Amino acid sequence: MAEYNIPKTMKALVKQTEGPSYSYVEIPVPEPKDGEVLIKVDAVAICGSDIALYKWDNVARVIATVPFIPGHECAGTVVKRGPNTDIPIGTKVGVENHFFCGECYQCLHEDGAICINMGQYGHGKKTEHGGCSEYSIVPERYLYRLKSDLDPEQIALLEPLGVAHNMIERLNVEGQDVLVIGSGPVGLMAQAVSKALGAKRVVATDVEDAKLELARKFGADITVNVKNTDLKEFVMKLTNSVGIDRICECSGVSAVVNSSFSLLRKGGHIGLVGLPKQPLHVENVLQDIVFKALTLKTVHGRLIFHTWEEIEKLVVEGKIDVKAVISHRFPMSKFEDAFQTLFSGQACKILLDPSK
Repeated sequence: MAEYNIPKTMKALVKQTEGPSYSYVEIPVPEPKDGEVLIKVDAVAICGSDIALYKWDNVARVIATVPFIPGHECAGTVVKRGPNTDIPIGTKVGVENHFFCGECYQCLHEDGAICINMGQYGHGKKTEHGGCSEYSIVPERYLYRLKSDLDPEQIALLEPLGVAHNMIERLNVEGQDVLVIGSGPVGLMAQAVSKALGAKRVVATDVEDAKLELARKFGADITVNVKNTDLKEFVMKLTNSVGIDRICECSGVSAVVNSSFSLLRKGGHIGLVGLPKQPLHVENVLQDIVFKALTLKTVHGRLIFHTWEEIEKLVVEGKIDVKAVISHRFPMSKFEDAFQTLFSGQACKILLDPSK
C-alpha cells in the first residue's frame, strides 16, 4: 500500500462571503470522518456554471451556499481513509458531484442522479469541500474508481463528458442524423459521443468559426455558422423538408431553444442540455410540438455509475479524445487570470493545477 506524506496545511480557493471572486488562502488539511476519504486533487476543470459561482449572481444563490470551495470537475488520488472505508490508498478517482441521499424516492428507484435531497460537491450544498484545493474530503460512495490508467486531466473531464453521454444515450442516436446546437465543451463532447454511439451524420452549429473547426475534430460531419446561415432553411434542405432526426441543444440560449422544435422531424427526439436563463416560448405549439409526437429529454448530471463506466471505456478505446477540449492550463494561484480568460470568450476548457 502506498504511503503519502500529507502536510498540515494546504492552499485552496474559498468563497468566504457572498460576492464576486474567491479568496486564495492557506487552510488546514481536513481529516476524513466516518465513510469519508481524503484525496489529493491532481487536476480540476472550470465549468460554465462556475461563472455564476464566481460572479455570485442570482443563479449562484440558487445552486450554492456560502462558504464553499469550488471545483466540481476534478481528479484525485486517495491518500487517507476515515473509519468504515475500504477503498485502497493510492486509488485514482473521479468525483460524482451529485451527492445523493440514498433514501428519497428517486434514490430508492435507482435515480440518485436526480435525488430530491441532493448535495453538490463544489457548490456548498451539504459540503464545503470542492476540487479547487490541494486536498479534499469526499464520502467514499461518491467516488468513481478508475479501472484504467487515464491521466488526471482525462479523469477530471469525465464529469462533463458524462453529461453529454447521458443525453446522447437517451436520444438513441444510432443510425440517426443528429443536430448539436452549440459547440462549447459539452456540445463538442456531445458530437463526439454521437459519432461513437453510431450516429449517421452529426451536424454542429455555432456562431464562431474557430469552434466549428474544433467541432470537425470532434466528429462533426457538417458544420453551420448560424450567424450567417438560416438554420431552419439549412436543415430542411439537408433533410428534404422532413426535419432532423435528433437534436441536442447545448447553447442554453432561450430564443434558440424556442426555435429548435421547428427543426425536428415528426417522431423525432430533442434533448435540452444548455441552461436557459429566460422563459421558453414556442410560437407554433400544435405544429412544432403536439402534432409532431416528439420525445423531449432532459438530464441532470450522469447515471450513477453507469455513465462513468461507459465514458471511461470510450476514452480508453480512443473513440473520444476528451483532452482536445482543453484550451488553457493555469496554476491555481493564477485563478483570476483563468477566470478572466474564461470571461473573454476565448477559452474552451480551462484546467487548474492545485499544486501550483
